[in-house]
Amino acid sequence: MRIVVVADHAHINGGLARVAIDSAKGFARRGHRVDFFAAVGPVEPGLKEAGVAVTLLDQPDVLSTSSLLRFGAQWLWNGAAAGALATLLASCEPTDTIVHVHGWAKALSPSIGWALKGAGLPVVHTLHEYYLACPNGGFYDYGAARNCDYKAMSPGCIAHDCDSRGYRRKLMRVGRHALMRHGSGLYDTARHLITISKLQRGIIAPYMPKGATFYEVGNPIDVTNLGPKGEHKPGGFVFVGRLSAEKGPRYFAQAAVIAGVTPVFVGDGPARAALEEEFPQAKFLGWRDPAQVREVLRAARALVFPSVWYEGQPLTVYESLALGTPVIVSDVCAGREAVADGETGFWFKSADERSLADAIARLEDDDLARRMARAAHARYWADPLTLDRHLDAVAAVYEKVRADWRKASTPARHAEALS
Repeated sequence: MRIVVVADHAHINGGLARVAIDSAKGFARRGHRVDFFAAVGPVEPGLKEAGVAVTLLDQPDVLSTSSLLRFGAQWLWNGAAAGALATLLASCEPTDTIVHVHGWAKALSPSIGWALKGAGLPVVHTLHEYYLACPNGGFYDYGAARNCDYKAMSPGCIAHDCDSRGYRRKLMRVGRHALMRHGSGLYDTARHLITISKLQRGIIAPYMPKGATFYEVGNPIDVTNLGPKGEHKPGGFVFVGRLSAEKGPRYFAQAAVIAGVTPVFVGDGPARAALEEEFPQAKFLGWRDPAQVREVLRAARALVFPSVWYEGQPLTVYESLALGTPVIVSDVCAGREAVADGETGFWFKSADERSLADAIARLEDDDLARRMARAAHARYWADPLTLDRHLDAVAAVYEKVRADWRKASTPARHAEALS
């Protein structure tokens, strides 16, 4: 089987890229021919080491380009991406190829839909976010700092300023979304969709093409089984991730004040300066490499995950549980699906600092923290989200998608033969 993986970035800069790259390497090592198509470099060295053929456009991420004109052209319709992808797909044998789209919104643009539709190959999309349904990709109102109440692309949605950079950018997003939906062909290829949580499917399903098929496949978690924690005194409460409004770091800081604990933040982002000023007692460790993050999580009493948007499958939650650290998680994000409330952590009411403070106060009990730590480790490793398990599940999806493609294309090929 030839697998063409499509993503904005050829290096790991977040969960989406990690899953795309790790799965590409995994399938190559299983003997499949794998192509990785991306706009933004550098190239993760492990791709070529695994035998993956990389097509890199060497373009900037739309957030990092210094030219407003270039940003607009690439973001709305990346013609170079469409042409290069069309060329790559033209070299593929239809009967043994599948195209797997992981991301397009940060650099590749809706233009890749033209290439995908024109090639006529079987396509599957993994929905790491919501750009196929929502103009800003998250069903999140950045101005109000809460989930959006409007139906995507309804008159109310179009009129409302939900964008983090202002209403003019929102209108650009609306225009691009209309182009994606009606003028690019990309939406038309969204017939086979991998979702990474039950919550995500429930949110996005009403917006997808009629008759679309959904497959739930959890992302792999890159973590080593270190065994259960010892009986030493548990550490403190830790936040790991981007310091931005939708991740809810301020609710953690507020709850920590109420509960009388010191909040620890691992990560960086646009909200950091304001948080440091408002909460001088908090500890800000900045970005850490993956090994350092795992050390912090392993030593913590609990991970606090206060996300206030419909986050699809927060990998940090699973990683924390795998390391034997309980999780206090917002009830609005899919991280709650991994946490057994009262057993491996607590759910709290989203955007409610007092509900979060109550959960933190409960875990101040050392004996309870130790019991939850043991339960978190045991529950995760009873059914771990390994890369092999992920590859097996995705391979099964590929076979179903290819079978559906063969069934749909047989009449056309028969008619062509008769002519």
